[in-house]
Amino acid sequence: MRPASVLALTGVATVSLSLLSACGGDDGKDAGKGNGDAVAITATDSTCEVAKKDLKAGKTTFQITNKGSKVNEFEVTKPDGKVLSERENIGPGTTVDFVVNLQAGTYKLLCSPGQTGKGPTQDVTVTGAAAGAGDPRLTKAAEDYKAYVVANVDDTIAKTRRFAAAVKAGDVAKAKSLYAPSRVGWETIEPVAEKFGDLDPKMDAREADLKPEEKKDWSGWHLLEKALWVDGSVKGKEKYADQLIKDLEDLKSRLPGLAIDPVNDMAAGANELLTEVATGKVTGEEEAFSHTDLVDFKANVDGAKKIYDLLKPVVQEKDAQLAQDLDKQFANVEELLGKYAEGDGYVSYDKVGKADRKKLADAVNALGEPLSKLAGVIGK
Repeated sequence: MRPASVLALTGVATVSLSLLSACGGDDGKDAGKGNGDAVAITATDSTCEVAKKDLKAGKTTFQITNKGSKVNEFEVTKPDGKVLSERENIGPGTTVDFVVNLQAGTYKLLCSPGQTGKGPTQDVTVTGAAAGAGDPRLTKAAEDYKAYVVANVDDTIAKTRRFAAAVKAGDVAKAKSLYAPSRVGWETIEPVAEKFGDLDPKMDAREADLKPEEKKDWSGWHLLEKALWVDGSVKGKEKYADQLIKDLEDLKSRLPGLAIDPVNDMAAGANELLTEVATGKVTGEEEAFSHTDLVDFKANVDGAKKIYDLLKPVVQEKDAQLAQDLDKQFANVEELLGKYAEGDGYVSYDKVGKADRKKLADAVNALGEPLSKLAGVIGK
């Protein structure tokens, strides 16, 4: 879960915000035009109104309208408090459709103004059973995606060990060269990593997102990033390198119990990855000190593409035009991003001008529109 980002770039902001309005279970352009099957949610800065609290199991579309003044986040949480699925960056005055696959049981629906993870909630009850035994292709896709997640966590640990060793040795130049590669695996699976809400902030919190009283507990990649690029020294930061490895190993230890749902985790996760690009990478806010944003950008896109590739056989059968549109837009983003390749990585993002950033934002937005339909299609 990320706090709301302020899209400060003229031109880029407009395009990226249209992506944030579109990303959901179904196409945001049609949200609010009368989806009779959707459960209406009205969010304000202090309330979370739910039109229907007794729901049937299976694919459920929540149509969320933000009538408040703050960017809102909508979460569906289980009785144990764990987030089943979430929809971030619902801008003021926008309406989005968000698809969730619900099993029988009780859930809390949370509207979080300002995306703090806190806010008013409503209880809902789900009864019955989802229709059908499920598509075995989706079951296989979920199994393969979990293997992909495990592999990327392993890759992150291996590369972060080398990065941490350089930090502990005080080798600033080497640590700088290893910083961005250590984050690639994490960025490809970021929506899954964010499910572990106690670990994600410890490893990936940005200084700009912290309240003054929270800065004393800051740790993770971005603390070390600032030390390397701003301070030019990592002396005294050895404990943060050790803690980063410890937290990643903790994450790995929890993966065996991770259940992957094709709608809640895969299709929604692909949307979240594109939102990450729009709110952090295109704006240059993610890697504020190192300017390695394009490495993260590529990893987010690769993670979304992996999800689509695993779900593609089902998408092609149910909506061939959507598959064609996604193939085209993923190729467009990858081609445009390739123009900024340099050596084994990418140019420093502070060298990418406003006009070029807008082109990247336009490409992300064009991909976000068809990608926002993915959950609705595979959940049919």
